[in-house]
Amino acid sequence: MKLNLPSPVQEIHNPHYLEKGVRVFVKRDDLIHPLISGNKWRKLKFILSKAQSEVKNHLVTFGGAYSNHLLACAAAANYNGLPCTGIVRGEDVKNEILDKCTALGMKLIFVDRESYRYKHQIFEDLFGKDDQAYFIDEGGASEQAVEGCEEIVNELVSTFDHILCAAGTGSTAAGILAAIKKQKLSTRLQVIPVLKDGDFLKQAIEKYTAPDAAFELHQNYHFGGYAKYNDQLLDFIIDYYKQHHILLDQVYTAKLVFGLDDLIRSDFFKPGEQLLWIHSGGKTGLLGIRKKLTTKAPEFRQILEEIL
Repeated sequence: MKLNLPSPVQEIHNPHYLEKGVRVFVKRDDLIHPLISGNKWRKLKFILSKAQSEVKNHLVTFGGAYSNHLLACAAAANYNGLPCTGIVRGEDVKNEILDKCTALGMKLIFVDRESYRYKHQIFEDLFGKDDQAYFIDEGGASEQAVEGCEEIVNELVSTFDHILCAAGTGSTAAGILAAIKKQKLSTRLQVIPVLKDGDFLKQAIEKYTAPDAAFELHQNYHFGGYAKYNDQLLDFIIDYYKQHHILLDQVYTAKLVFGLDDLIRSDFFKPGEQLLWIHSGGKTGLLGIRKKLTTKAPEFRQILEEIL
């Protein structure tokens, strides 16, 4: 499996940033792999190692109908010759992501949304007697995921005043913080929750780091909740691609960069500071809003067709 590591860092040139006296860079984890991209590879790397050490060869994981994590797990299992089962939240549906998961060998099981809340019980009921089955939580949330995300910082050859990342479970943020602490950097982490009521993320992140970790939550950029979006966010995705040729997704990275730009406008950062945002991948999620994007910008049709 060929991986583009370490992922490159590039500067984003924008008159708005120049006006405010800050420099903005992005770590292109979206370029690590076409299917196992962004923080998905970071998280799965040590999860797969742990499964191997426990002699478990059947991966069982969870996600929604357009889950990048399910697709990444399916691809990783396929590359490693492992059977894989995906527990999908909600009614039985078909789409490009799930079709690709199936093509890669993943068996799909759909469960209703209420039952899905109890993932460990589902795993026990379906695979409790399977000694080879290995539980992987939704999004890969785990100590191994945190360990993998530490490598984001370990790969950097320059230091930054602030690192910014999106957060759904907090694993990526926790890994970044752990690396900052180990290297004794003065870098501060700015976390953009992508879901409503993200207060719980503080505790989730500190579970893997420490209460004195240098980070802040900015909770005004969730656009209504997890995977929620509006025309403003769609327009932002389109405009950002036209300006910088970088694809953002509506679930994570568009909310992150929208928040970053707003914080810069609000003078949250000081002139002279250097900022790094983490592109955590997720571009396959754009297929879920293909019609709305191509209606607004027909040129996106070709771009989206090339994603898978």
